[in-house]
Amino acid sequence: MNADLVCAILAAGAASRFGSPKTALAFGEHSFVERALEAARDYPTVIVVAANDDAASHAAVRFGASVVVNDARERGMSHSLRLANSALSAPDAWLAVLLVDTPLVDADVVRRVFAAAQHTDIAFPVSPDGRPGHPVVFGARARHAIERLPDGDTIRTLRDDPRFSRTPLRFEDERPFTDVDTPADYRAIF
Repeated sequence: MNADLVCAILAAGAASRFGSPKTALAFGEHSFVERALEAARDYPTVIVVAANDDAASHAAVRFGASVVVNDARERGMSHSLRLANSALSAPDAWLAVLLVDTPLVDADVVRRVFAAAQHTDIAFPVSPDGRPGHPVVFGARARHAIERLPDGDTIRTLRDDPRFSRTPLRFEDERPFTDVDTPADYRAIF
């Protein structure tokens, strides 16, 4: 167990391309949000950013995670990230950002990316062909820039910010890169 890393599961997206909320989608015997909570199991502090009265909130409570409600999901992923970052009481903690719609990310992926982050500001998986994946781990220095992110899907802006040192960790398998945005993406993981 590592007390220096907080896992934030972003689960408040509008799922406009999918057509319905993805948090309760099943993959195997568990929902997407349950899989993300299981991936974060080694860390004592887990925050789920969810829409109000969402399946993610209910699962978070069952798993003992904290819930932060995002009642402005139209403001995008960076707003959810700001809410998670603001909920942290330890200013020097690392923040691992997991997305609810990356159901193949498991505890091993989170551990490996966090281990790579120990001497850098930002760590994230990268495929052999250079595609970045999740989770993204932000150190204290990078976390200070979260509050200045504009609304929208801008986590990648911070991940790629040249002011911060970055450690891309190569993964040969697809776990960190399988993102379910559409029904076709969902069907493809089976």
